[in-house]
Amino acid sequence: MAQSRFHGRHESQARECEHPTCDEAGEFRAPGYRPNGFDGPGQWRWLCLEHVREFNAGYDWFEGMSADEILDAQSPVSGWRTESATFSPRAGVDGMPRWADFDDPLDAISARANGIKSRAQREAAMAMDGRFSKDEADALETMGLGSDTDRTRLRRRYSELVRRYHPDRNGGDRSYEARLSKVVDAYQLLRKSAVMS
Repeated sequence: MAQSRFHGRHESQARECEHPTCDEAGEFRAPGYRPNGFDGPGQWRWLCLEHVREFNAGYDWFEGMSADEILDAQSPVSGWRTESATFSPRAGVDGMPRWADFDDPLDAISARANGIKSRAQREAAMAMDGRFSKDEADALETMGLGSDTDRTRLRRRYSELVRRYHPDRNGGDRSYEARLSKVVDAYQLLRKSAVMS
């Protein structure tokens, strides 16, 4: 589609203006009857220059919004309020690196890669040790403990993780409930383990 000196003009002989009383070429697109969404791009209305100007003059972006929603949409920081997990105050809780702790983002990526590598090495060492079953080794990994753990360290670490992940300690945020459940299950398994006696 070639564009002319009018911004947004798409010259085409195949489309007619969608205004009911117009036979001109529909060279300008306007928002259609179905907006962009999950199902794909929306539908466009194709109008001539005169009718697209008429459409634009009467178009209300804020139609159907409350006063608070309009004020929020007009804010200079609209859309920038969401916070990625890496930059949140609780970043680093699950062993992920906190970007704020590094001057160079590549250092944070490297730290994450080293964490994955050291985890694999710890799992291999525990499997070679022979003292722990696969489930016990996984439970120790969930708790963030090594093979030299005793009951006292296990209880201390359990208390620390429960405080960290409990919704009451996170302002009612339930996003860590699955992690808390894994910690509780791991603790119960290790507490009953013969290796910890």
